[in-house]
Amino acid sequence: MEKGNTKQQILDVALELFSVQGFEATSISQITEAVGIRKASMYSHFKSKQEILDELVKVVLEEYNKHSIFANADWSDPEYIARMRELTPEIATEKILGQIGYILHETKVSRVRKMLTIEQFQNPQLASLQTKQNYTDLLKYFTGLIQFFIDKGYLAKGDALMMASELCLPISVWINLCDREPEKEEETMALIERYIKFFFSQYKKV
Repeated sequence: MEKGNTKQQILDVALELFSVQGFEATSISQITEAVGIRKASMYSHFKSKQEILDELVKVVLEEYNKHSIFANADWSDPEYIARMRELTPEIATEKILGQIGYILHETKVSRVRKMLTIEQFQNPQLASLQTKQNYTDLLKYFTGLIQFFIDKGYLAKGDALMMASELCLPISVWINLCDREPEKEEETMALIERYIKFFFSQYKKV
């Protein structure tokens, strides 16, 4: 087995275990047994379980940030605003639904999110990441989006932060529901789409 492949196998298996059992509850022995290597072989790639976690977080966040409309948005940047000039509530709805589909179906992103859910009350590092990904980035994106649509005249004037909270926080709950009960994803995604369209219609400037 090639060294590079072994390292990737360790990362893949560790993330799968972390997403089901949590980081704290997963042992080095469980990881090496699942990969089919000895502990000595694992330690030639990673010095500790924490080092595995650090590498996973780094790699997955890099990948997530390439595709995340939430993490990449900068509503204070005139160049970003200029790139959004053709954005409408209808286009935004499709972008949001596409992003939700990505975070639900991209295996590594989905597993990291499940690991964060398990570890958020035990591991300060992961708790901070959970807050950033599932609250701070989300609310920041939607607050900027709402203010953008208010400024463009699509939506009636109001408190952008409160309006964004009303829009995005129920969506976060529905994403968690899909994680727990994947068989409900189709009906939940339909509900999310219906809710986003309802929100924009309720706040539409008349």
